[in-house]
Amino acid sequence: MAAENGVDLLVAVGGDLAKQLALAAGAAGVPDIALVGDNATAAAYLESILRPGDVVLVKASRGGQLWQIAQALTGQAVTGL
Repeated sequence: MAAENGVDLLVAVGGDLAKQLALAAGAAGVPDIALVGDNATAAAYLESILRPGDVVLVKASRGGQLWQIAQALTGQAVTGL
């Protein structure tokens, strides 16, 4: 679905399941893939590459606490559960 919708970069966060997702997205045509181990690393990576006008979709189950990435990118305090 990411490739079908023109996603330029997919950042997968986690271990084996994230790796499978990243590989499938790349095989489907997403041109850039990054695999990181945790939310803090994902936020730092995105902060280093994002430019004004870029759009970021943060998608996961609540268990992944990916809202922490959105909080970090928008300058909010990062919270846990």
